[in-house]
Formats: sequence, C-alpha cells, structure tokens
Amino acid sequence: MMWIAGIGAALCLAYYGVIVCYSGFSTSFAWIWPLASAFLLTLTSGMLYGRHHPKKLPLWLPVSAFTFLGASVAILCAVEILVFLGAASSDVPNLDYVIVLGAKVEEGRISNSLQKRLDKAIEYSQKNPDTVLILSGGQGKDEPASEAWMMYEYLRYNGVPEKQLVMEDQSASTAQNIMYSKAIIDRLEREKDQAKNRTDPIPPGPYMVAEDKPIQIGVLTSNFHVFRATRIARRCGLEEVCGIGASSDSILFLHLCVRECAAILKDKLMGNM
Repeated sequence: MMWIAGIGAALCLAYYGVIVCYSGFSTSFAWIWPLASAFLLTLTSGMLYGRHHPKKLPLWLPVSAFTFLGASVAILCAVEILVFLGAASSDVPNLDYVIVLGAKVEEGRISNSLQKRLDKAIEYSQKNPDTVLILSGGQGKDEPASEAWMMYEYLRYNGVPEKQLVMEDQSASTAQNIMYSKAIIDRLEREKDQAKNRTDPIPPGPYMVAEDKPIQIGVLTSNFHVFRATRIARRCGLEEVCGIGASSDSILFLHLCVRECAAILKDKLMGNM
C-alpha cells in the first residue's frame, strides 16, 4: 500500500506538470493534482514512520486517513461512472431545439473546448436543418465578447443559416444556460401558438384533429459535461431532454472528468440537479 501511495503521489505531480506545460497555470481546478500528490506523499511518509515506530503512531490517525481516502475514491468512481454513461449517449435526430452551451472565449479566438462543441453543432445542423440552435453563454469579466456572440459568428462563418440560430447572452453558469434558454424556447413556442391561432379555424366535420407533438429539446456540450447538463435541464423542467456530446481534449480529459466530479457534487448540494 505504501508503494501504491508513493507512485500515486508521483503520478499526480507529473500530470500537474503536463497540464501546466500544455495549457498554462490558468487551467481551472488544476491545483487538485498537487494537493492530491501532497496528501498521498503524507500518507506514504506516515506509513513509513508507522512501520519503524509502531507504538508512537496513534491508531485513530491511520484509520482516519484511510477512511477519508477510501470514501473519496468510492465517491469519485461512482460519479465518474455517471459521467462516462452521459458521455456515451448517442445523438437523437430531428430535435426541435438544441441548446449549445458556451465555454470560455479569449481575445481574438474561441477555446479548443468551445470549438469542438461548435463543430459538433455544425455537424448536427447540417443533418437536421429544421432544428433551431440556442447559443447560450454570457460575457465574463475577462472575455472580449459574449460567448453567444462568438458562437454565432463562428457558426455563421461556417455556413449555418441565420434562421437556425438564436442567441442567449446573459447566463454565467450551466444552470443559468439551461434556465435562460428554456425561457427563450417558451417564448418562441408562444409566438408559434399565436401565429397558429391567427389562421382560419378548421370547419367541423367527421374527423379528429391530432394534438401537437411534444417539443423535443437537446443539450449540446462536451462529452464529460453531458450528464450534469441533462440533469440540470430536467431539474429546470425539460423532462425529455437529450444529451449531445462533443469530443474533449485527450490530454486534459482526465483532469476535466475529475473537475466535473467536483462540479456535480457542488450542483447537487446547491439543488441544481
């Protein structure tokens, strides 16, 4: 066990170095890796000390450390299974609306993560030309423009028709992405109903008029984010929402999944899921 903890500490620290070299110190939640390395290194040192001084180490200390480690690993594994199940979801065709979730934009360009989402949105719109894309994302303090506007510009440049695009540029979190986009969809549906009511009524006769089919809505985001996004959407009242996963950065995928685990626990505690 001591060797496993030691190797784990070294791997966590090495992966942190990879993250910093690949995407810089600004990568969110990257501090978890040196913290995990420090914990495992402390655990290794404690086990080594306990081996040489078995009577000087109080029993509650190793019991507490291993209980914390075991509980953390169990929670991480359980949540990651849900993340991977969400990432494996298949695309549902002919949805009425697809909410495309934004991601950080920088001066003059969009992030790699957002580009992968938008490329997936382009692919989906080409296969489903009647689907309306709700581009959701506000403007952060360090962003040159709203994520929704940058998404709109990218999609229009790549040939997506303007009639398929609607912007939502006020949200600042996944929960707000879903809530504000749902408000836009509700408004668009009310406008459709009003336009439909202005048409001539169907004259009475020996036939039945079928009810309108339920609205079908999808949420398009990075594959590791699909589970949380769809659960938040259902919490917001979109019961039949479908997840559409875009690919993620292969080097950062492990980090993104660990970060997503923390985000899922946070949103669960806050009542967003």
